[in-house]
Amino acid sequence: MQNSIYLRPVGLFHHTTELQIADGDAGWPGLSLCGGPATFAAVEVIERGAGGEIFRRIVSLTDLFERDWGRHNLSVSEILDAIRAPRSPLMGLRMDRPRIMGIVNVTPDSFSDGGKWSDSKSAIQHALELAEQGADILDIGGESTRPGSDAVAVADELERVIPVIKGLREKTDKLISVDTRKSQVMAAAAEAGADILNDVSALTFDPEALDVAADTGLPVMLMHAQGDPKTMNDNPQYSDVALDVYDFLAERIKACADAGIAKAKLIADPGIGFGKHLHHNISVMNALSLYHGLGVPILLGASRKKLIGQLCNVEDPEARVPGSLAAALSGLAQGVQITRVHDVAETKQAFSIWQAASLGSEEQV
Repeated sequence: MQNSIYLRPVGLFHHTTELQIADGDAGWPGLSLCGGPATFAAVEVIERGAGGEIFRRIVSLTDLFERDWGRHNLSVSEILDAIRAPRSPLMGLRMDRPRIMGIVNVTPDSFSDGGKWSDSKSAIQHALELAEQGADILDIGGESTRPGSDAVAVADELERVIPVIKGLREKTDKLISVDTRKSQVMAAAAEAGADILNDVSALTFDPEALDVAADTGLPVMLMHAQGDPKTMNDNPQYSDVALDVYDFLAERIKACADAGIAKAKLIADPGIGFGKHLHHNISVMNALSLYHGLGVPILLGASRKKLIGQLCNVEDPEARVPGSLAAALSGLAQGVQITRVHDVAETKQAFSIWQAASLGSEEQV
């Protein structure tokens, strides 16, 4: 069932937490975004009719509260509450500051760095280097899900990721996530010491994944993808990509809740590049603040991806670092809590400067 009304915070103002701006203060009409150091002064109200027609308008907070939204009144109130609510810590990691997730591909064929860390020793060393550079989360993946990729057998994926997770667990207290679509890998990774499950199919690829994820008790990152990686970018179709992604993620959050996975343990990823052409990706990037209405932390993964090459005419993924940083900073400006990247040191530098300039804070990310 589609949501018929959506709220996208606009006019975001970032400030230090010491700047005590009270909701409704006559001196500043903003409301807190996710309980963090940002406020929003207005919202884009988006209504989608039964026939697919879409109506958009920017509404001040005063008008939002004073207007009678008819049958949408309850929805508007619930979405606004979800946007404002502080995000729960992720395995003890607070979500009130930007967090960096470092990518560790234990694969021979990932789009950017396939083969570089395909044995467990080099993968562990690379992950420890990312931790030293400032990664809050280390994301270990044993199956490439780039456009056009083939599925990997469970046994092969287990052989790739489990030794890395075990080795890291002995050497670091950083959070470890496993990037997998398969329930058997999820269960084994949890037993090996993983802290988070990261599924590009939002627990839809494997029929057992939802129950297994619930049984582990671990947080879950739910990503939107249209279709299977092998063919997902052949001809993706959307009514409105930003809203369709929102509806999918809302449905998966509900499915997780019905399966016993608390909302406080969920993270939403709009899935840049997964079943999306350039204009789709741009629309989603432009609408990132919309996804705060889901009431969970937002993860952005645009690092070195094809859209950067398309926009900037850069064929080599390893040469897309500047574009990756720009995408990441665009996410921060819209309140994204977690950014998944290949280039941790560069991202940490960029985030620290952004925080100093935007928040007036010398504290490093």
